[in-house]
Amino acid sequence: MTKLSVNGKTVEVDVDDDTPLLWVLRDNLGLTGTKYGCGTGICGACTVHVDGEPEYACSALVSEMAGKKIVTIEGLKSPAGTALQAAWLKLEVSQCGYCQPGQIMTAAALLTKERAPSDALIDETMQYSICRCATYDRIRAAIHEAAKGRV
Repeated sequence: MTKLSVNGKTVEVDVDDDTPLLWVLRDNLGLTGTKYGCGTGICGACTVHVDGEPEYACSALVSEMAGKKIVTIEGLKSPAGTALQAAWLKLEVSQCGYCQPGQIMTAAALLTKERAPSDALIDETMQYSICRCATYDRIRAAIHEAAKGRV
């Protein structure tokens, strides 16, 4: 049994130590907001926060997560996360929407560290969060909108 802290709750899962966190979140805990994209840690669709830092859940082993605080899109309640979700809706960022949870999680980590990021910093931070619909301009605009509207 592995004990995890997910979205502020302690849970125990009975899985092999080498199980990717992504599958524990989706299959064992029913948290399907974290998406499977590439399975190799390069697309960003599965991004979650681990101790406040963005991490790809597809390449993080559950055995490495014991004692760490994991936050998924379902548990993202930070001021940055709330502002981003509102900006995403206001600016109609989503097209297909599949990558959006990972995009929002990556952007929330950025806004937690940088209150008013430049376009260059946004682009650098978001470069590994792939949007197959190419809504990058709307994503950047929503990050700026959230940065302005945050408490």
